[in-house]
Amino acid sequence: PEVCLRLEVGPSAAVHSPLAVQNGFLHMLVHTYTAELFMSFLTNLGPFLEDEIIPEVIPMEIEVVDAKITLKDDSPRVYPTSPGPVPVTLAVDHVVVKRRDDGVFYLTAPQGEGSPKQEKPVSVLQEQKAPVECVLAAPAAGTQGLQLKEVPELQRELQTMKLALAEANMDKARLLQEIRKYNPLFQL
Repeated sequence: PEVCLRLEVGPSAAVHSPLAVQNGFLHMLVHTYTAELFMSFLTNLGPFLEDEIIPEVIPMEIEVVDAKITLKDDSPRVYPTSPGPVPVTLAVDHVVVKRRDDGVFYLTAPQGEGSPKQEKPVSVLQEQKAPVECVLAAPAAGTQGLQLKEVPELQRELQTMKLALAEANMDKARLLQEIRKYNPLFQL
């Protein structure tokens, strides 16, 4: 299964945290999950998440392994000649999100054997070095590098973007030429 959920309540949940005895403990595992979401889906989640009462803190642990989420912008285009926004893909190798009794979410990455486990709150993440077999794309949350086998795919995407940019520049030149037909003194 791609998603596994386990909710523990009562005295057996005390091993996770003291608050879990009363409010419960949620453990969620997301494994090899691939999805394509529209940006409007994410922006319209806000009203569903708003509430007039303060929610109870439920200690939890969410583990994400080999997940790939692609975000596509489905908003109307401002300029009809633009190639449109490029989809953004978020690839997660292995990340653990924990919520403790204080309500703070902690984002951690699995450490190698024998190394001390360090947890940082989501608001104070620090840049870490990527493993040897990875190429660091951007200093995101923890060590989220791109596998070497994804480099040719990125090169193809770069070529596509270069072609789209060249086409947009040609459209710009064509539009400037059209404007200068009617107003020869027009300057950009």
